[in-house]
Amino acid sequence: MKSKKKYKKELLKSLKYMEAAESASLRVMTNLMLLKELKESNISFKKGDVFSFEDDIFDYSDDKNVRILAKLRKKTMKAMNKLVENNKFKDKELKFLA
Repeated sequence: MKSKKKYKKELLKSLKYMEAAESASLRVMTNLMLLKELKESNISFKKGDVFSFEDDIFDYSDDKNVRILAKLRKKTMKAMNKLVENNKFKDKELKFLA
């Protein structure tokens, strides 16, 4: 029984790492687009401005690096979903994903 708990704990730990990687990828992709594509289009923001966009904006980026990161991020999210679906985690165990 103890090894099952350890196994589940390791899975949860891997989900936390994957969530951190997904979040970092999103931040990097956004920054890359702000530094290149939006700057080239003369789009600028002031402190306090809010910028919202659909997730697929990265799939159509002119920047090959952004598209590569977008694919990796989607694969990461898909793997995370499969891990959650295939294991019987309680909601409180997955609170960090909310």
